[in-house]
Amino acid sequence: MRLLLVEDNPRLAGLIRDGLRGQGFAVDGCTGLADAEAALQVNSYDLLLLDLGLPDGDGLALLRAIRRRRDTTPILVITARGGLDDRVSGLDAGADDYLVKPFQIPELAARCRALLRRPGAALGTVLIGGNVALDTAAREVLVAGCTVETPPREVDLLEHLLRRAGHVVAKASLENALYAMDAEVTPNALEAVVSRLRKRLAATAANVTIRTVHGVGYALFTPADGDHA
Repeated sequence: MRLLLVEDNPRLAGLIRDGLRGQGFAVDGCTGLADAEAALQVNSYDLLLLDLGLPDGDGLALLRAIRRRRDTTPILVITARGGLDDRVSGLDAGADDYLVKPFQIPELAARCRALLRRPGAALGTVLIGGNVALDTAAREVLVAGCTVETPPREVDLLEHLLRRAGHVVAKASLENALYAMDAEVTPNALEAVVSRLRKRLAATAANVTIRTVHGVGYALFTPADGDHA
């Protein structure tokens, strides 16, 4: 899942970014309203983490602008403003959740996952395809009930393919979801991850198939998809 973090404190931004990346999220960062708007114009995000006290304005202004254009991207406000009136204002402006600083990264990650599990959002708790299951909270892959040690990038790829099982997922969409803007990505990085995941699943007798649709992207097929698998 790809997140946008809007936070002007470099130290805190670094801690959040590193902590969430360790939890399997791809995180882009910016320090103000203008940069955030620019990022939102060119990228698609699953969740926005928004500080309110920003150098070029109040984060509530960005929050309201996003909601005015009927953008339903989940927004988690992270701020030092912990008063009741502040929390009410943030939620009434369109925030989905409100977390007061200081906080611990495990709680932040849990709140992110909770928002992304809401109806119509990006995450479900457990995804199943054939004899493959993925616990999106624990980031655990199981084949026929047995845990398979899987690196985070392959878990991310498997998650996106399972969510759209039986359908082609565009290469650009996968790259956008798996890699943050500042990540150094080689031209064949995604292909390499797909290859490693295929080998890992094949070695565990998983009954799903990852097909390459040349020039378009990739699709995961299960036995329920019939001849495709």
